[in-house]
Amino acid sequence: MGKYFGTSGIREVFNEKLTAELALKVGKAVGTYLNGGTIVIGKDTRTSGDVIKSAVISGLLSTGVDVIDIGLAPTPLTGFAIKLYGADAGITITASHNPPEYNGIKVWQANGMAYTPEMERELESIMDSGNFKKAPWNEIGTLRTGDPRGEYIKEALKFVELGNSYTVVVDAGNGAGSVVSPYLQRELGNKVISLNSHPSGFFVRELEPNAKSLSALAKTVRAMKADVGIAHDGDADRIGVVDDEGNFVEYEVMLSLISGYMLRKFGKGKIVTTVDAGFALDDYVRPLGGEVVRTRVGDVAVAEELARHGGVFGGEPSGTWIIPQWNLTPDGIFAGALVLEMIDRLGPISELAKEVPRYVTLRAKIPCPNEKKAKAMEIIAREALKTFDYDRLIDIDGIRIENSDWWVLFRPSGTEPIMRITLEAHTEEKAKELMGKAEKLVKKAISEA
Repeated sequence: MGKYFGTSGIREVFNEKLTAELALKVGKAVGTYLNGGTIVIGKDTRTSGDVIKSAVISGLLSTGVDVIDIGLAPTPLTGFAIKLYGADAGITITASHNPPEYNGIKVWQANGMAYTPEMERELESIMDSGNFKKAPWNEIGTLRTGDPRGEYIKEALKFVELGNSYTVVVDAGNGAGSVVSPYLQRELGNKVISLNSHPSGFFVRELEPNAKSLSALAKTVRAMKADVGIAHDGDADRIGVVDDEGNFVEYEVMLSLISGYMLRKFGKGKIVTTVDAGFALDDYVRPLGGEVVRTRVGDVAVAEELARHGGVFGGEPSGTWIIPQWNLTPDGIFAGALVLEMIDRLGPISELAKEVPRYVTLRAKIPCPNEKKAKAMEIIAREALKTFDYDRLIDIDGIRIENSDWWVLFRPSGTEPIMRITLEAHTEEKAKELMGKAEKLVKKAISEA
């Protein structure tokens, strides 16, 4: 984690750490870093979006960079517009699934991938140095507007095709997905029922798509006898799915199903996921010719590995999916179209989900001051060797130890002063035994750090 940028760009409470002044600096730093060219910028529905966006645009123009403002736009649309307009970078003003008082700034590369931590560190050093490029009056950047929504839908329809029509309930969570997701589903030939799809910064539900926040979607799917419910977070880089029986489909199950479908669609190859993903994915995709590669948590790490391995599909167990044949930007809207194609080819999700193995997953958060995290992780790495009898250790992001029938992941949070424990086992008894040992180990390590 850098001084300003966390695991997913800058994300802070508006007018506390994230001010118009900071946003202006970010704009100047990105413009200085690029030294010319064109940037696409879009925002989600948060009330502070225009303040942050205007400040970023001012900074960019002052360095001589041209800006295409695509207005209210989900993150996937920004990623698409970068390619459509041949831009050199993109910026989304969003705090994704955080509450409404938050906002953020996320920067994207020309290929649709998020800026890497190394690139963000370079931006931070430019921000701190104050050595911004200053364009003379006759060389400042030009500002124009663009609306890539029609092109996005047209291109998506070249990739996804349905043989039948379905009843789909789309819950956009009052976020930026409202302006694209229901329309793409309609153009696919589906009957669309929209829920929370009026753009508003006063969100009706919690933005992270989970079983609790999607209870209204689940009820609507049942009441309307719909085939599926599709939900998004604030910037629609994530997808949550409710099946034809009105049940929220657990992230791990959905990740397995869509990975399997992508292997059927594009042929065998590598599936990229993160260190916090369970064994169900490996067990489900192996017979379909899939090999699972694990990387650090965060969409940029998944995108980098996909590019490196030429992977078939990449996804996190948080509903963040990257479809490399489409773009390296996480895209919950295109993901929704793919889910419908999967239903069209393979049948209802409630039936498909029965084929995914289920294991017992437990999670715990233990308070840990940020300054103690590094030392605590050192102690955990050392003591885990003595505490657990395991076969394999993965240390690319935290410490993951695994055996043939269980795994435990110790990881400091990138956004909060906590240490996370995630584990999985074949039985509840084993999972509880592992969690007891893990919590004791973490608390001891924090006290000694």
